[in-house]
Amino acid sequence: MGKEKERVTLKGMVKEIKGIERRLVQTLGDLREKIEKLKGERAELLDEIEELKRAGEEKASTLEKEVASLREEVESLKEMLGDLE
Repeated sequence: MGKEKERVTLKGMVKEIKGIERRLVQTLGDLREKIEKLKGERAELLDEIEELKRAGEEKASTLEKEVASLREEVESLKEMLGDLE
């Protein structure tokens, strides 16, 4: 009876190990899928960041030109007012 009990226990352990293996394979597959999704999302976010950087640089450049133009206008007005005194 000792050997029978040993076999039953061994069969149970083998069955349990196979169950664990199936769950691990499933978990690994889920993790791979999640990683691929995250990589895709990361790439999209990096692209969006680059677009926003370009838009910000363009806006800053436009504002710099406007400020320079306004400074010139201020100087011009000061000169005109100075000539009137």
